[in-house]
Amino acid sequence: MTDDQTAPTYFARTLAEIAWQAGEIILAHYEAGVEIRRKEDHSPVTAADEEAEAHILARLKEMSPESAVIAEEEAAAGRLQTIGRRFFLVDPLDGTKEFISHNGEFTVNIAEVMDGKPILGVVYAPAKGRLFLGEAGAGAFEIDTTAHTPPDFSGFRPIAARPAPADGLVAVASRSHRDSKTEEYLTHYPVKEFVTAGSSLKFCLVAAGEADIYPRHGTTMEWDTAAGHAVLAAAGGSVTQVDGAPFVYGKTAEGFKNPYFVARGR
Repeated sequence: MTDDQTAPTYFARTLAEIAWQAGEIILAHYEAGVEIRRKEDHSPVTAADEEAEAHILARLKEMSPESAVIAEEEAAAGRLQTIGRRFFLVDPLDGTKEFISHNGEFTVNIAEVMDGKPILGVVYAPAKGRLFLGEAGAGAFEIDTTAHTPPDFSGFRPIAARPAPADGLVAVASRSHRDSKTEEYLTHYPVKEFVTAGSSLKFCLVAAGEADIYPRHGTTMEWDTAAGHAVLAAAGGSVTQVDGAPFVYGKTAEGFKNPYFVARGR
């Protein structure tokens, strides 16, 4: 444990529990088979997305009824709440393509944002048995999970992003959205190895010291990135725009659409 890490607060552990419960809903569909529909933007959606989101929204309303929640499927339906200084961002099933292809690289993302910064985030990969949590002032943590068995939420172990290795960087790239601009960007770095992963797991691999850099030149939305950003920031890493400008949340004028970014370790 690093000097600036303590332990997750009760509120953070409760968010982790909510994410685990949503993961159980998703796993039930994952094991039974997936029925796919298309949203207006032609992206895929399943009953797993919708049921997991409904559960998360209901629990967040119980925990923090005064806080707005911006969630992917609600946004797709045109239901956007008015946000204040503090609000939540939710992607109930990040990596729907990975879910459909059955490779396990999908996550549940829940983030708390204050004044444009993600101060608390939970990323849960139920099919991988990995649950990550990052909380400003407490640190970043991981806990192992087993399907259908509630984990011990007091058993989080600390994780930390690593300094750049002397022998070269491990770069993590999107499995479904890798592009030529990202490839070109990485030619400016001493990359020794590429790792592909789906969903917000990419942030968490950097946060856990398993990778060093994750650039993204494609379209993402705030609910895609906020939870992973919170985990990485709490682990000592950073997320900025490609030019180094701050990467902020609550961009209502842009419809919560993100600019290009790069996530780095220490």
